[in-house]
Amino acid sequence: MPAIAVHDLHKSYGSHVAVRGIDFEVGHGEVVGFLGPNGAGKTTTMRILTGFMAPSAGSATIEGHDTVGQPRLAAQLIGYLPENAPIYPDMSVHEYLQYIGEIRQLGPAERAKAIERVAVQCGISGRMGQKIGALSKGYRQRVGLAQALLHNPSILILDEPTTGLDPNQIVEIRNLIREIGRRKTVLLSTHILSEVQATCDRVLIIHQGRIVADGRTDAVTAKEQGGLLVQVTFAPGTVKPDRRALTVDLSKIDGITELSKLEAEDPKHFRYELLASRDLREDLFHFATAQGLVMLELSRAQSNLEEVFRRLTSR
Repeated sequence: MPAIAVHDLHKSYGSHVAVRGIDFEVGHGEVVGFLGPNGAGKTTTMRILTGFMAPSAGSATIEGHDTVGQPRLAAQLIGYLPENAPIYPDMSVHEYLQYIGEIRQLGPAERAKAIERVAVQCGISGRMGQKIGALSKGYRQRVGLAQALLHNPSILILDEPTTGLDPNQIVEIRNLIREIGRRKTVLLSTHILSEVQATCDRVLIIHQGRIVADGRTDAVTAKEQGGLLVQVTFAPGTVKPDRRALTVDLSKIDGITELSKLEAEDPKHFRYELLASRDLREDLFHFATAQGLVMLELSRAQSNLEEVFRRLTSR
């Protein structure tokens, strides 16, 4: 049974269709980036998953519990941090977490242990007596995460958790999410694509209410690029090859669909970028050996998720 299952989900606001029959599942322990431009249907989908609204058609289940038919059971399994954290600036951090614990119907002893746990987990132990309104935006987000984790849910749903944070705060929250993702299922909505590459196992891209990509980040980018992007650098070994002949021979390797010569730091080296339909590491090693070359570099080129995102959401 998946942690999250969405089947043929639709949501309309009058004549406006926000979600158009999407399907996806999130497995236990996955950290999934949920991407899309403004108005694509991300927040609507997350609000349906968290029980804040009902779908127009289709279903959403949390560990088998329908968010409409069994909303309380589903909600007990979810920790939710919306884009604007639901915090009260006039409360101290401890007062606020006490209040959330009471809402979650945690007993006094259980509540005290839970508050101590999330304070350590979210790095706010030294701020418990401070008014929330006096905290920096980064610490307010930490308090928001703490309330989402207080009842120890198995699933965490985060909507733009780093909006408005400075670069240092973004790194801190990102590291915190990565740590949480080792023990929980996380669905993370964000506009910061580097954040997805740094924290997520998988990416879902939604555009105009439809899922347009679903898979591991490298697999999604490879598919949109038309293959795997690889960079390789050779140096002369036992022989000094002719550059033109070397390029022609390299292009003949089965599986290479595109080949580009790149500028190397040393003019004696031969550097290429390859677009391949399959894993060519073994072939390139044997090619270097046969040509009497030394292989200095063989690496997967950095996936350009930003370019893929633009291409998918501008169609």
